[in-house]
Amino acid sequence: MRSTFSGLNTMVRGVFANQLSLDTVGHNITNASTEGYSRQSVNQAATKAQEVPSLYGGALVGTGVDAMSIMRARNVYADKQFWAETSTHEYYKAEQVNYDKLEAIFDDSDNTGIKDAMDAFYAAWSALSKDASADSSRVTVIEKGNIFADKMSTVASQLQDQINAQYDDMRIHLEEVNDINDQIVELNKNISGAEAVGAQANDLRDQRDLLVDKLSTYMNVNIYEDERGMYTVVSNGISMVNGINKLTLEMSDPYVNTDYGINDYSIIIKESGVAFIPQNGELKAEFDTIAEDKGYIDNLADMAAFMMTTFNTMHQQGAGIDGTDGNIGPYNNTTTYTGPSYGINFFGDNNTVYTWDANNHCVVATEYTNATIARSLSYTQTVVSGTTIYRPSVDITGTVNSTTNLKGINILNAMSINSKLTEVGGTSLVAARKLSVEQDVSSTGAYLTTYSVKADGSKDGTNAVNLSTLFNLASDNVTTTADVTYSGTAVNMNSRAINDISLNAYYQSVMSQLGTDANSVDIKESAQDDLITQIVNWRSSTSGVDWNEELTNMIMFQKGYSACSRCLTTMDEMLDRLINSTGTVGR
Repeated sequence: MRSTFSGLNTMVRGVFANQLSLDTVGHNITNASTEGYSRQSVNQAATKAQEVPSLYGGALVGTGVDAMSIMRARNVYADKQFWAETSTHEYYKAEQVNYDKLEAIFDDSDNTGIKDAMDAFYAAWSALSKDASADSSRVTVIEKGNIFADKMSTVASQLQDQINAQYDDMRIHLEEVNDINDQIVELNKNISGAEAVGAQANDLRDQRDLLVDKLSTYMNVNIYEDERGMYTVVSNGISMVNGINKLTLEMSDPYVNTDYGINDYSIIIKESGVAFIPQNGELKAEFDTIAEDKGYIDNLADMAAFMMTTFNTMHQQGAGIDGTDGNIGPYNNTTTYTGPSYGINFFGDNNTVYTWDANNHCVVATEYTNATIARSLSYTQTVVSGTTIYRPSVDITGTVNSTTNLKGINILNAMSINSKLTEVGGTSLVAARKLSVEQDVSSTGAYLTTYSVKADGSKDGTNAVNLSTLFNLASDNVTTTADVTYSGTAVNMNSRAINDISLNAYYQSVMSQLGTDANSVDIKESAQDDLITQIVNWRSSTSGVDWNEELTNMIMFQKGYSACSRCLTTMDEMLDRLINSTGTVGR
């Protein structure tokens, strides 16, 4: 038989359940703008019914409602996709920022970039070719060449700064990753302890998922939850967090990269010393952008290598306007020479010859001992269609002091105007005129059977023309006016650091590739941003707080609370009537 007061208990349960639901609605509303918060709701269930006798047997009478738990609304599949796609999105965003910086570094729109400096250097040689004896034109060539070299060196320095800044950012990001992992471990402990008695630590779980959201911006993550409610965070096959244990990431000791003039670093796991290589996210983007920036230093180095080798070799095949043309011949640094200078570098050290090693992709700098370096002239002859062709040849010999392979930034550092050209009277050493082979003439004016290498007239600018063609003509179209040998070994003018295309075309191809890559990343980032927006909306549709829905629930639970209270009052009045106003026994 049911208790006389069982109805009161039923209504009390209803009051408590609606009150708890109202409290939960209030919690949702106050946290509507809290980052990472998930909407919560009370999971209610009918309490065990009580059996009472009836005409046709026992009947089950409900005894009210009870709050089983407070659950948060969360879509685990949306979370996993968000974490995966966020890593990709942050990767593209970091790449996008790096390309924006690269475009600013190589900006030619304000006429102060490499393209403008290169065009000005080309124009100076073109002007010199028209009057090779004009000192003003020679000064301009040296000045524009110095500006060109300085501009490439400046851009390379900016790329070095950008790489160093990326490593600094990486160091900061690793500290943030380690801090996030520390917090996840602490939340794992708190959640496991709170849920050991059967409760749901909803707010703690929201905080932990928000930390995973932030962690996914730095690296690719996979999340696994064990039976105690603790997360295992796996990245690149390595468990960064495993329950209450974690690994620490740190930068390795610096190792000097002489090719780029910087210190390189890697990410290592402190506890084991094993390298950690992120597969996605901002950390991977930083490694990739560093590699891209190094690639652009290599592009600049190739241009500098072209100037140090091919351009220098062409300059060595011309003659200056110093000395007396009739006294042209061999000379060295220890004897007096009264003829015009030839065989000297425009860029680099005067006692060093620079050759391109295509197999090792480097400039071989062979430095001769100052006292032994010598330059001499000779000629070669070939028969073409029955006609003998005579070609002048410049040979540079000496005792080798050292041989160095130059790569990357070291080529750019070596690319400076030959100090001989910047000395007093050095402008006359600029080799604008060409060398040629002429048949010797006797004192009576009769032709002899011998030939000699001569320098053309002082106003001749043929070699300046040849030098200017190097800016715009591919290797197949370049015609050399002389041959150069270093210690008897002929220099291959068609073996060039920029391959077969011209210097101008090479730079334009690099800039076109930069623009194409930057645009491609912009498109990918935009598409990924749209995808992230869809996933966020998907997550929000489940876990987000909807004010209209919460206000509707508030009214519903308020009405339920009021109805239960009214019913409780009615039952109380009924019992009061029954107990206090019925019967006269005992009066």
